[in-house]
Amino acid sequence: MRMFGRPKGGLGRLGGFLMARMNRKVAAWAIDLLNVHPSDRVLEVGFGPGVGIQVLAALASSGRVVGVDSSKEMVEQATARNAKAIAAGRVELRAGSVEQLPFADMTFDHALAINSMQVWPDALAGLREIKRVMRRGGQIALAFTRHSGQPKDGVADLLTSAGFSSVRLVDKDDGFVVLATKP
Repeated sequence: MRMFGRPKGGLGRLGGFLMARMNRKVAAWAIDLLNVHPSDRVLEVGFGPGVGIQVLAALASSGRVVGVDSSKEMVEQATARNAKAIAAGRVELRAGSVEQLPFADMTFDHALAINSMQVWPDALAGLREIKRVMRRGGQIALAFTRHSGQPKDGVADLLTSAGFSSVRLVDKDDGFVVLATKP
């Protein structure tokens, strides 16, 4: 947990460097499935070392990308990785919890979480909070590498229980993504 689940200290920093390599492919795939437009506002929860934030910032070139992560070490790594976009005012990274997102209702067009839902204290509460800050018609993508430890079973049901609709699972050899829409 100190290395990958809730990165902390030296082990957490090392875990961040490993996650940057291991999660890059699934991040790009999940983001592609979201179909992000240049003016979109996108939230990433549990952004880790910030590789997804980096991809999102390139796509939402006139929009805004915001990330929340509970790990101080990951906020530091992601801040360094995305320094130019942060300085340009297109990316904002915060330490925080998925259960209490510091944003107004209906702020974001899309939301993303990569290999993080399985370590949230309360996945259903986290998904409901993400739904609260998403605009109607917005999409969420929950992505997992095959090494995440997250089983496919139950993810779609959690999204439905949180109030999302049009839930679908997209599976590949190296991971899976569950997509849903806020009605």
